[in-house]
Amino acid sequence: MKKVIYAIIIIFSIYISNNLIQSIYNLLQKQDLVTMASAELVKEKNEYEKLKDQLEKVKRVDFIEEEARNKLFMVQPGEQLVLVPQEVLQASQKVEDQENPDLPYWQQWLNLFK
Repeated sequence: MKKVIYAIIIIFSIYISNNLIQSIYNLLQKQDLVTMASAELVKEKNEYEKLKDQLEKVKRVDFIEEEARNKLFMVQPGEQLVLVPQEVLQASQKVEDQENPDLPYWQQWLNLFK
């Protein structure tokens, strides 16, 4: 009779231990899931803040005016629109590049500030 009771107690202990181990394992998996979700939340909050700042920038009058001037070539009354041909811009860039092409960068910087 004692052996049967001990066997039942051992089986019951094994059953409870097994359930406890499974619960701990599930809890650790869910903790990892919560950690990943928290990291994703921080990432999304940062993205939201960037988009919010960008929206505020776009809503400003000076941004709208700058975009109208640069992309739509609009001018205010009393101003004149000046368009520089692309060839002139490329030629001036080539002249700047050819001034000191073989000088080290530090000397080019030094010459820039002289």
